[in-house]
Amino acid sequence: NIKAFTMYDIDKYGIGSVMDQALTHLLEKDPSRPIHVSYDIDAVDPAHAPATGTTVRGGLTYREAHFVGEAVAMSGCLASVEMVELNPTLSDGAGSNDTIELGLGLITSLMGKSII
Repeated sequence: NIKAFTMYDIDKYGIGSVMDQALTHLLEKDPSRPIHVSYDIDAVDPAHAPATGTTVRGGLTYREAHFVGEAVAMSGCLASVEMVELNPTLSDGAGSNDTIELGLGLITSLMGKSII
């Protein structure tokens, strides 16, 4: 049973509520179930992550992107993670570096580090 959320849901309910709903859905039958995260960096607004294959304005903000990782980390159930769609060849030097740094930061958020 797949539950999906769109940017409309994030706009309407906020990233905190959406993450609560997503994690509740994933963990309701087994609260210690291992979670694999495939983090597609093109979900983040290109103002923050320009070095990706599908840039679309209106994506996750910098803070929302980190909140996703922080919420998963707080569940204590993260078993594995992959960062996908990060391609430094698709932007200039500064854009590539910004996207790489964001990707690394998101992974550290998934590992439990908070940016605030």
